[in-house]
Parts: sequence; structure tokens; C-alpha cells
Amino acid sequence: MFNITVPYVPTPIEVVREMLKIAELKRGETVLDLGCGDGRVLVVTAKEFDAKAIGIELRKDLVEKALVNIRKNKVGDRTLIINGSFFEVKLPPADVIFLYLLTSVNEKLKPKIQAEAKRGARIVSHDFEIVGWKPQRIVDFHSGGRSHKIYLYIKE
Repeated sequence: MFNITVPYVPTPIEVVREMLKIAELKRGETVLDLGCGDGRVLVVTAKEFDAKAIGIELRKDLVEKALVNIRKNKVGDRTLIINGSFFEVKLPPADVIFLYLLTSVNEKLKPKIQAEAKRGARIVSHDFEIVGWKPQRIVDFHSGGRSHKIYLYIKE
């Protein structure tokens, strides 16, 4: 459908935690990480928030890293990784959708999220807004000597 490459830049762990707090992730809910990279969001979700986590990752090498990270942290019972394109895989039901993608990719994802995400899903995006959607909150979070902008959207 789309031939898009997004550079792999992991979200710092402190920012992951803050994003999940801003999304008000509750125990037992499900997080969907689009472009899950090394699985750090999945691990923090399962280990620290006692929630379920699903990641979709295109790159096989990153899927392998994520699986190692999941095994090392013993959270395999609460995590799932799908090796594929988030443009082509039907989005699994989730309470929170986690994004660290470019604004242009968020723009292309809008119709898919609108069509497939459940009503009331909280979409939390690191540094890149979803143009045309009104955020419920925008938080400037300082960590590691830099500022991170966190956008929170609610799917209507």
C-alpha cells in the first residue's frame, strides 16, 4: 500500500513511561505500538503497568531484538509482536495506540486509525503531531537534556 521507511530512533524509557502515564494506561488494558522497534514500549507496558502489549514491526532484525528484550524481561505472556507493515496489518483492538513516527507517516495513518481503532482509544504520539486532529493534551517533557513533545488524542 505505502512504501515508507521510518528511521529507527528508540523512544527513551523515561519518555515511554511518561507517555503511558499521559495516556492514563490502566492495568489490564492493551497498548498497540506501531513500529515497535526493540520492544521497549511492550516491556514497560507489561512489566510496569501490568497491561497487555502488541507491537507491529516491519524490520525482521528489530523483531528479533524485541523478542530477546521480551524474553529477558519475562513478559512474553502479556506481549505479542506482529512482523509486518502497520499499513497492511489490520489494527488489533487497543485502548492506547503508541506512535513515534514522522508527521508525514501519521498523516497517512489517519484514515486507517479512524477506520480500525476502537472508539475512545487514546493515541499518544512522541514529538510528531497528527495534523488535522485536535490533541486533548500537549505536554513538554524534559529528559536526557532535551525536550520531548507528547501529543494525546482521543479517537471519536
